[in-house]
Amino acid sequence: MKKENTKKIKEVAALQYTPGESSAPKIVALAKGEIAEKVIEKAKENDIPIYENAQLAQTLNLLNIGDEIPPELYEVVAEILVFVSSIDSRYGEKYGKR
Repeated sequence: MKKENTKKIKEVAALQYTPGESSAPKIVALAKGEIAEKVIEKAKENDIPIYENAQLAQTLNLLNIGDEIPPELYEVVAEILVFVSSIDSRYGEKYGKR
């Protein structure tokens, strides 16, 4: 019996949010498969925070670059913003920046 390849295709989405400039985070990049792997690799090389949520990435990949996230995703994306904010705070404390 042949073993099935159960590895899922990786999907990524990059968001940008600037309070006061936009009403909701915007999608600035989307990728699947091998390109998604390369995006993750580059993010790690550049110390860009990565938040893993396969279901959210899959949902965001149904949208288009430049789209604001829909209200249905505000809560989960708010969790990501808290995650990124905590990383930013730790970075600032470590390097004397605020």
